[in-house]
Formats: sequence, C-alpha cells, structure tokens
Amino acid sequence: MICKECYSKNSRITPLLNPEQCLENHTQYICSTCGRCICIEKDNKRNVYRWNFPFKTLEIAKLYLRIAEVVCKDVCGIYEIVGKNNRISYKIFHTEEDLKNYLSRNKDKFCKNEKPVYISKKYIESPNVQIRKLNKEEIKIYLREQKQS
Repeated sequence: MICKECYSKNSRITPLLNPEQCLENHTQYICSTCGRCICIEKDNKRNVYRWNFPFKTLEIAKLYLRIAEVVCKDVCGIYEIVGKNNRISYKIFHTEEDLKNYLSRNKDKFCKNEKPVYISKKYIESPNVQIRKLNKEEIKIYLREQKQS
C-alpha cells in the first residue's frame, strides 16, 4: 500500500545511497504515517536540497517528492527531462516557471510537454511530522528494518 503522506510503498526504502552515513550525518524528514526517513539536508557544495538533483527513474523521484513539498509548503511536480544523447532523467520542480527557468539555463535539455509526469493532488501539512537527526539507537533499528524489508 502506498503511504498517503510520503508516496512510498516501502517504509524503509530510503536512504538509497550510503544509508548509514546519511542517517548518522543528515537531518531527516520522518514520515508521521509510515516512519520512513527522507534526507532533507542541503548539499553544501551546491547549496541545493537532495530533491533538486536529477533522478534516474520516476519511482526514485517520487521518493523525494514529499521533501520538495515540505520545503516549498506546496504541491510540486516531477518532470521528465531529456538531455544529451536522449538520456532521460526526472527532476522535481515547484512550479512550471521553475522548470522553464531551469531549461533556459540548460539549453541542451528539454521537457516534452512541459507538464509534470507525476504530481500529488494537493499539499497536506502533517502536524505530527518530525524533522531532525536520528539518535544512534534509532539509526540501528531503522537500518535493521531496512535490511529486512
């Protein structure tokens, strides 16, 4: 079943890369519905959030959509971007205007319809959500559950 808050089928799927390092060092959005941790830390080198990066698949982009919505406090969309050699990636944008600004700065990329391939119906603020770093015991339990899922 898909979580109504964070759009995931698996409550322990994230972090995808270096989960232990991410959970130990980064601030996490903890879904108040399923308990999934999603990195909400800004990348210091690029001064952007993880959700600003391109994703290889729509499914992976959906795992970070909730973070974009929380940061923007609004609905965000996932767009299919075609780059060099027709390489497809998926990026999250708050508005179509943000997409157009991105495309104007990246002339080698385009978006077929300039419409999101996925967008949530509406933004719902979760009153019980936690945004914080996990303690060592929480990390240990989360990683154990992640291995079991």
